[in-house]
Amino acid sequence: MKTFVIPVLLAFLGTAVPFAQVQGPNKESTETVGKPRRKEGQPPSAAEEEQPKIPSKYNRKEKETLPEGPSFRSDANTVDVEVAVMDNKGNFIPNIPRGNFRVLEDGVPQTITSFGLGEAPMTVCLVIEFSNLYQQYWTETWYQTLTAAYGFLETLKPEDFVAVVAYDLRPEILSDFSADKRKAYEAMQRLRIAGFSESNLYDALVDTADRMTDIEGRKAIVLISTGVDTFSKLTFDKTRKALQNAAVPIYAIGMMQAMREYYDARGAMGPIARLDFLQADNQMRTFAKETGGQVYLPRFYGEFPSIFQSISQALRNQYSLAYKPSNTARDGKYRKIKVELVNPATGEPLRIVDQKGKPMKYTIVAKPGYTAPREVE
Repeated sequence: MKTFVIPVLLAFLGTAVPFAQVQGPNKESTETVGKPRRKEGQPPSAAEEEQPKIPSKYNRKEKETLPEGPSFRSDANTVDVEVAVMDNKGNFIPNIPRGNFRVLEDGVPQTITSFGLGEAPMTVCLVIEFSNLYQQYWTETWYQTLTAAYGFLETLKPEDFVAVVAYDLRPEILSDFSADKRKAYEAMQRLRIAGFSESNLYDALVDTADRMTDIEGRKAIVLISTGVDTFSKLTFDKTRKALQNAAVPIYAIGMMQAMREYYDARGAMGPIARLDFLQADNQMRTFAKETGGQVYLPRFYGEFPSIFQSISQALRNQYSLAYKPSNTARDGKYRKIKVELVNPATGEPLRIVDQKGKPMKYTIVAKPGYTAPREVE
């Protein structure tokens, strides 16, 4: 196969937030949206310095801590949900008042008991498909995979924690969670010759999400993959349920998009291969949507910087909501959550305009549900 040269990635875009105006009733003077963001060089507050421990599932040789931040959790009394509101360019929209948020649980409106806007470090596991199925050494897909992985690592801040997992027949932890990015770069050096031609996506995602379940704070899986699963022990339905229960957002970046279009337009891709790739894209969309993440299907290398910016803004800047569910049954059932932005005076969807007064399209990224606790007999 013809080889290609890796294009130089564009410099990572800043995290400037767009100016937005919320049309609706004026916010009361006593309304608190959230604490101001800490400026560059300013020392962290006492609350930011408190750090929970990383779970022992990773068998760490040296104990390290993670920055504390709001997390999704549920118990008998409280459900915490982190929400990101993004415009159509992937920028986080700040300064939306508490009264404009509405939370529905199984279609029933809930009373929001706490509300805040925060910015915090993130804990990310980079899960990379690396098999002989598509990532053969010196091929275009191999280049694209490494370009996306290295490019994302470049966007991390010193206080962020990252781990690197590669999978083919089985997932392998190449580097454990650490704020030392050198460990991640050293792990990437091992991505040269793939060992197997299998690509067991389901098993890798569930294994990683299970390991991250007990980690507190802003956490996510960044998946760099074709989305194809060849021989996983888990089925698609079991994978969906496991990922929903793990409550770890998945941000998926689909590989081979331009190459697939190239071969398909020239009749070089058969109907079976075409269906396999369409199914792969749909699988990543499902995993991202049902875990509160997002999916990206880039066709050009120049799209990577904006993708990294979108992921960073969605994870670092979030509205933290909490409510006490009206359904107090401890039945262990899955309950759907829907977060909406509304005009409290009319109940209609909230209209947000830009600096020029033009309506802005926006996306609400939030966990779609949780599993209620079960009464122990």
